[in-house]
Amino acid sequence: MFNRPLRATALLALVIAVATPVAVAAPDPSLPPVPESVTVSSLIGDGRMDYPVADQEVRVSVDARSAYGVGSMPQRSWGTFRISHAQDGRLYWGEFKVDCLTTGGPTATVTGRLVRTSPGHPWLAALDPHTRMGVSFFVPDGGEARIGLSGGTKKGEPLLTRCMAPAADAKIVDGGFLLRDRD
Repeated sequence: MFNRPLRATALLALVIAVATPVAVAAPDPSLPPVPESVTVSSLIGDGRMDYPVADQEVRVSVDARSAYGVGSMPQRSWGTFRISHAQDGRLYWGEFKVDCLTTGGPTATVTGRLVRTSPGHPWLAALDPHTRMGVSFFVPDGGEARIGLSGGTKKGEPLLTRCMAPAADAKIVDGGFLLRDRD
């Protein structure tokens, strides 16, 4: 019925139509593989820590998140935390850009780089710009929450290592934190 050139053209069109979707669906070998599962942990809240000087108040507020793939270290962390210290009738504060949030059960560690301070803050003279500080948290389902602060390293000294902070040794006496460990 069909003449030979028409039959060849129809056959070629059929081969192209069948082969094209297969070629489009093939993965690009130059792209990295997509992780099978990514989990997110988070820590949010504000709390006043028990501080040994009666007329001073130290507060920490945090809004941090981390994405985990395979392994125990986060692939990416983001958010902010702020350390405020009221003393001698003044409120000093430093704001940090989160570079690491690690979580495990009722504990978390957050580190970040200093990005802003209150005007006249003593840190401006004592610390290098963008110094790193760390905060640790113990946030049990019931009972007392605790917090630990690393402080900053003095000018010219090595930075605190990313994802590191001291033990959470000070009680939280006001406020609280909500910790969501990775699933």
